[in-house]
Amino acid sequence: MVEDVVDVLIIGAGASGAAAAWSLADTRMRIVCLEQGNWMHQADYPSNKRNWEVLRQSEMAISPNYRDRSADYPINDEANSPISVANFNAVGGSTILYSAHFPRMHPSDFRVKTLDGVADDWPIDYETLEPYYRENDRNIGVSGLDGDPAYPHKELPLPPIPMGEMGNVIGRAFNKLGWHWWPSDVAIISEAYEGRDKCVNLGPCNSGCAQGAKSSADVTYWPAAIRKGVELRTNCRVREITVGPDGMATGAIYFDEHGNEVMQRAEVVIVACNGVGTPRLLLNSASSQFPDGLANSSGLVGKNLMFHPWGAVEGFFEPGLDSHLGPQGCCLLSQQFYESASNDTVRGFGLQVTRGAAPVATALGGTRRGDIPWGEGHHDAFRKFYGTNVSCGVCVEDLPEEHNTVTLDPDLKDSDGIPAPRIDYTLSENSRKLLDKGCQAGVDLMEAAGAWKVNNYGGPIRMAGWHLLGTARMGSDPECSVVNEWGRSHDVKNLFIVDGSLWVTSAAGNPTTSIQALALYVADKMKQNLANLFD
Repeated sequence: MVEDVVDVLIIGAGASGAAAAWSLADTRMRIVCLEQGNWMHQADYPSNKRNWEVLRQSEMAISPNYRDRSADYPINDEANSPISVANFNAVGGSTILYSAHFPRMHPSDFRVKTLDGVADDWPIDYETLEPYYRENDRNIGVSGLDGDPAYPHKELPLPPIPMGEMGNVIGRAFNKLGWHWWPSDVAIISEAYEGRDKCVNLGPCNSGCAQGAKSSADVTYWPAAIRKGVELRTNCRVREITVGPDGMATGAIYFDEHGNEVMQRAEVVIVACNGVGTPRLLLNSASSQFPDGLANSSGLVGKNLMFHPWGAVEGFFEPGLDSHLGPQGCCLLSQQFYESASNDTVRGFGLQVTRGAAPVATALGGTRRGDIPWGEGHHDAFRKFYGTNVSCGVCVEDLPEEHNTVTLDPDLKDSDGIPAPRIDYTLSENSRKLLDKGCQAGVDLMEAAGAWKVNNYGGPIRMAGWHLLGTARMGSDPECSVVNEWGRSHDVKNLFIVDGSLWVTSAAGNPTTSIQALALYVADKMKQNLANLFD
């Protein structure tokens, strides 16, 4: 089946695809978005059910290999990578399961080559993105405390999420050490906002927010984009982007929910499939004109994968913290070690202080460690560990290295026969040192806070490949990049990329706010250059 030609075809309805669709809808062009997953329903999220912790590790697990929903595709990430991919396929994409921790990049992140002599500088800067950060904050509802000295001046639309007593304890420890800290900026609304009600501290944000307070793309950008006329088709798995004799993209071939093959023609194609899905699609769109994959004359599609290697430290305190209450992945952020600050490493890491473990996780973790016995004394020990633990995540800036790749697996395929992505990733010596430094800083923090027990889990944590960056990088030189400084393919002039794959360097913080700001920026550039989009 062949569909009529649309003006713009967006592939992927996650954080970036949603933002781009909302922005481009202002043009009144005919815009269609294809999403391989379906809409999620808040009533179905695990936190509505008594066995929510079990469901969080099964049907709502962060790994598609464990989750194995019909919308998922398998990923070969076990054999040649110490970090496994975490994603979600649905309207809203991985924002369904993200923590909503929302730090911006720093001005220095765009000038890594100039400042530190490694990697490359971005072709844009912080000032270019700043108005799009502000626009994104307003559009989705971001909560936080103004005045963070780690950033240029910024104002957020909503007040911060309460830190709780654990925030007070850890904040005093940061002060004792003389380290920077600030309440986390979060994409969770602290007050009623745009028809959604505020966060009520359910806790398990990472398995879907049943309250609708987490600003995932399905409850923020998509309702607004659809009201503006964008057509969103679900359960549509794209196999390849097609090209014409002139080398321009002509649309995409996808499988609908019944397994029928459909050709959707388009004047302009935008790819928003994340740092693994986008190179997979481009490589699978090889043709006689593009034998090495679509838009891949540089040979960089799928290369320079950056993950953010993650470390973890946990401290236990006296009862009274109620650390299990509040948004799961958000409390405090320290950027004391964000910039390069030592002789034997370059770049740095962030410290992300998060809430305590849920009840079943507390019991199972304590039993595995030997802290919580079975039988006599079990309940007393459980009370000692539940609601008293605080976690410190270490987010390491991953530098781009061409040998870290996403390629097409020669054997593994999804349910429609499309080759699955294969991950080949090696932890660099610099990242290893930064992880060690970061985990030691976490230990120092917990000890300064008065923890009576500290567990240093080190890193990299295997199931922590949340941040998928760098595999179709932007740049002004076609030989050293895949897209130009506004997301347009050097090779295919009507093909654009808006997701994390266009990142040049990874910074040392969670990327979603920057991914969405970049998508808004690319969409704005497209609107400014409408006359040239179809050439």
